[in-house]
Amino acid sequence: MKKPKTAQSKRDEQIRLLELLRTILPKVAPDPVLADKIYSAFEAELRVKNRVNSFEKFCDRIPLPDLEPKTLEEVKAQLVAGFGDADLELQPDDEGKALAVDVSLPDGTQFHSRIPVRPLAPEAGDDPEVTLKFVPFPVSLPGDPELVWALAKRENLSGAEAAIALTKIEDDFWASKTGQKLIRDRVDRSFPEFIARVPAGLLNENGLKRHYKTPEPVKVLKPAKKL
Repeated sequence: MKKPKTAQSKRDEQIRLLELLRTILPKVAPDPVLADKIYSAFEAELRVKNRVNSFEKFCDRIPLPDLEPKTLEEVKAQLVAGFGDADLELQPDDEGKALAVDVSLPDGTQFHSRIPVRPLAPEAGDDPEVTLKFVPFPVSLPGDPELVWALAKRENLSGAEAAIALTKIEDDFWASKTGQKLIRDRVDRSFPEFIARVPAGLLNENGLKRHYKTPEPVKVLKPAKKL
């Protein structure tokens, strides 16, 4: 029996696919501008697909034994924890058998799912996917290294990989509808503004997490006095 692919193996497969595409594009599309557009469109489509899959898996893990108000509040709390500043709409169906979930992110992305009424069953399989823990990932800007943002990264990401992911997320955020609107409203396109406004779900799906929206100065400890 063929085992299902883990999230890490899927990511590795997509990275290999993108590398292959970057290799063959110059051969079939000699125009570098066109080749770059094709690559960017393909990468964006993969990213959208991954976000939809992540959302579906997120909803699959939410227990829904009933449609009582208290249960719906618990579901909403889990969605808020996962997606942060998003517009949420929960609509029980008329037969009382499911809950329709609509999530609209600040960048215009929308997710739709249907959670059936059922208790959360234990995951089957002899090799369940391990949930990776978050570990500290403090970052600072070159111009002021003493101000540190308290972020976290999945333990399977190296510091360099997390930094690359964070830079990519920032570029995507400012290129989104929300980011473009902020720029038109004369919000400074800066890292502090980005980290304060980026949706928590966008960070989370890339293996990152924001503990606080504002930086803290580095605290230098004084040596303890000897008695």
